[in-house]
Amino acid sequence: MKENIFSKIYDAVLKIPEGKVATYGFIAALSGNPRRAQIVGYALHANPEPIKIPCHRVVNREGRLAPAFVFGGENAQRELLEREGVTFLEDGRVDLEKHLWLGE
Repeated sequence: MKENIFSKIYDAVLKIPEGKVATYGFIAALSGNPRRAQIVGYALHANPEPIKIPCHRVVNREGRLAPAFVFGGENAQRELLEREGVTFLEDGRVDLEKHLWLGE
């Protein structure tokens, strides 16, 4: 069962285009698990293919990054997003007005 849910989450994350981010909640809804954002976090933490599945493109609803990004340390998520052209606000959050992906 868990593998099926995680597979749906990974499929949803694979749809996020380069230079965009999605929230845990949006990925939860897109994968058929609305209101289960925490499961998205668990799935991304267990990401079997971190180079292929771009879990760095998932942020919280305020645009905040993971406090200790699982695949490279605290600043790795920001560095990966910056390489894709994602910009940040002064307080360190992703500029969601420019970069939030809503499945379009």
